[in-house]
Amino acid sequence: MRASGRKRPQFASPLTSIEICAGAGGQAVGLHNAGFDHRALVEWDQHAVETLSANVAGWPGWDAERADRLEPMDVKSFLNSEVYKELGLDRGELDLLAGGVPCPPFSLAGKQLGKDDERDLFPAALEIIEALLPKAVMIENVRGILEPPEVFIEYRAEILRDLGKLGYVVPRIKSKWSPAQKDRAMRDVWRRLDAADFGVPQLRPRAILVVVHEEYLNDCGARFSWPARLDGEGVTVAEALRETMEERLKPFWNKVPKGLPPKSRRRTGQEVFKDWLSDAEKAAAANRGIAPTLVGGSRKHGGADLGPTRAKKAWESLGVNAMGLANDPENCDPERDLFRDPGPMLTVEQAAIIQGFPRGWTFQGRKTARYRQVGNAFPPPVAEAVGRAIAAVLRPEDREDLLAGYVMDADKAGPGPVHDEQLEIPNSEPGSVPTASNNSLGDLVSAGA
Repeated sequence: MRASGRKRPQFASPLTSIEICAGAGGQAVGLHNAGFDHRALVEWDQHAVETLSANVAGWPGWDAERADRLEPMDVKSFLNSEVYKELGLDRGELDLLAGGVPCPPFSLAGKQLGKDDERDLFPAALEIIEALLPKAVMIENVRGILEPPEVFIEYRAEILRDLGKLGYVVPRIKSKWSPAQKDRAMRDVWRRLDAADFGVPQLRPRAILVVVHEEYLNDCGARFSWPARLDGEGVTVAEALRETMEERLKPFWNKVPKGLPPKSRRRTGQEVFKDWLSDAEKAAAANRGIAPTLVGGSRKHGGADLGPTRAKKAWESLGVNAMGLANDPENCDPERDLFRDPGPMLTVEQAAIIQGFPRGWTFQGRKTARYRQVGNAFPPPVAEAVGRAIAAVLRPEDREDLLAGYVMDADKAGPGPVHDEQLEIPNSEPGSVPTASNNSLGDLVSAGA
């Protein structure tokens, strides 16, 4: 079930989108669920392209033949490609240009080279925006581009100036302002959103840029309003994984596998399931029921485990062995995958559930490649929330239905408390489930202001 709990919107006049740096489809799934029809999906990683190809047939405008034709493409080559030419889009015709530009230039764990990093694709995105002049733009990145504000504030201001020259509504930024003042002004269009606020059982802050073209706003009089969170309680790891964990252990429900070390506690599959559920529910009761951020790693670094030492300890409190990933159920090695302390390892599918993917979304490649796609993805429920907020501007007659079930930040955000969690590792009380009392609207953006 989608985090919003509602059917995909159907509009009298379809909303169209193009997605660059699409990855394995996290943002694409969310925007599809928000009612956008994808005209093109641009991604360079072979495994991620294969994942998109395996899943998008059946989406509006996509059949098996077109899905099979998806090939890796450098976003810098898109405007000169046959794919772009075949779209035949007039300038201003496209509703949304979306993408998750690469995070290494801005990651807290990296060198933070920003625009000096050859992997920075904001310039390529701006070229595509200038060529297509879509009605709205949505760009997702790691929260490191926002925090602390003084690191990339001038680069962010430069991006907003370029968008303003193209006619997009952006805040006025005065050069004499401090980084904190500039950051506060930018919050109308550039914010941190936390995945746990949108039904994702994971600590995963992301930075999201949304701008709408002034011509369209002048025509309809609507204004973009940020989604703050889903209305209701957050989802815990225990709730998210209960079904799949039981499925994996059912074949061993009354069995004790052979080959365990002599001193290992001999447990049946049912006992392992009960122990896992007890640990996960105890963590939830102590307000530590969501997972630390999944880390996919790069192509050169990062194996198939669930993150650094502190993240592994957080997983242990949730009854999960985070030292590796389990094999798929059909290739299960019970002694390794299910019966080790402190509990079962997660499968790639379960990691995808923690990321907010629907169960039917299948990832391609070997285990490590599939996990890397999952760990680097944008959680679909967050993309859906922002997509619905954008759709509410472009289709104001459907605004009430689109935003039902969300708490919206209709007012200009003020300064909030400082957030000091690391993207990859929770700093304090990893896995806590946000509530309305401890996750105010001001929390949506890093303070630093």
